[in-house]
Amino acid sequence: MQDMLTLQAVVEVQWAGMRLDQIAALAFPDYSRSRLKNWILDGDLTVDQQTLRPRDKLYGGELLQVNTKIERQERWQPQAIDLDIVFEDEHILVLNKPAGLVVHPAAGHHDGTLLNALLHHAPQLNSVPRAGIVHRLDKETTGLMVVAKTIPAQTELVAQLQERTMGREYEAVAQGVLTGGGVVDEPMARHSRNRQKMAVAPLGKPATTHYRVLKRYRAHTHLRLKLETGRTHQIRVHMAHINYPLLGDPLYGGRMRLPKGCDENFLDCLRDFKRQALHAKRLELTHPHTEQDMEWEVDLPTDMQALLVELERDNNLWQEQQYY
Repeated sequence: MQDMLTLQAVVEVQWAGMRLDQIAALAFPDYSRSRLKNWILDGDLTVDQQTLRPRDKLYGGELLQVNTKIERQERWQPQAIDLDIVFEDEHILVLNKPAGLVVHPAAGHHDGTLLNALLHHAPQLNSVPRAGIVHRLDKETTGLMVVAKTIPAQTELVAQLQERTMGREYEAVAQGVLTGGGVVDEPMARHSRNRQKMAVAPLGKPATTHYRVLKRYRAHTHLRLKLETGRTHQIRVHMAHINYPLLGDPLYGGRMRLPKGCDENFLDCLRDFKRQALHAKRLELTHPHTEQDMEWEVDLPTDMQALLVELERDNNLWQEQQYY
């Protein structure tokens, strides 16, 4: 099934001499340049009912018309899956994703995903690419995500991500004791041998992660991290690269580092933490419609809270042993 999208605008005199694709971006600012270019090439964006090339120049007064079909995503079925919605209006939705929820259908995860849940919660997302998803969290990472409920909102939010104006802060528990905060500025690409992994690579895409210490324990560190870029697995790869992998990370964590002399309860806690200890704690953005600056923050999930309690208890016991 397809929905029709119809738009029109008159070319303003001050745009005279500019290329069609440049003018289209000015006339229809709610849509990305790549989308507009595709409409021109497909003949869905016409000038005085004529099909032109993106590079053709216009001279003012022409009528631009868009008549295009937007594919509905019928291959993805709505499913009634509970969502922890933090904020919602007619343009965006902000949610707190739980551990274990895959964001987008893929090989091995054809349903039961966040996308399926979104289509059930807001059926109009059927007409928005990827059901409005503009950024992702790994399956076992928890925390805040924003979803666009309209194509214009999605275009604007993607632009904020690309321009690095959307703020995303995380909390994590790393193996090892960091002496202070810092920045990891290392490009990333798909791993050369294991296609499920990412890796630091000299010819990869730029990736920058800022981190600071919230609390040091005897063998672990509680961190706050901020992303400048949003590469796949970025925090997990960058922290492993500097030899402080995230606790519980099955892909990049390596062999678990068990502190000497800790009790069985603490050992059980570490062994039972089967996911990367990573939570998208804070999100800030400019609302795509109202242009209001907005921010949200959510508590750590219960498993990470319990982990920090055990880390504190072990640290106190260790300090007492050192004292005596």
